[in-house]
Amino acid sequence: MKAYYPGSTIKLIEGVGGIFDVMCNGKLIYSKQNIEGKRFPDEGEIIKLIGQEMS
Repeated sequence: MKAYYPGSTIKLIEGVGGIFDVMCNGKLIYSKQNIEGKRFPDEGEIIKLIGQEMS
């Protein structure tokens, strides 16, 4: 992540129950709980979503 967005701040907030949420600029851009199949993101998926949010 830092390689694509070197000025970014990345923070892990540990949770329970399989929670995997990604926020960008205060906006939820990915939640495992909201995706069909409750899956983790594919390779490159989060980078793409962050790019869309930043543009």
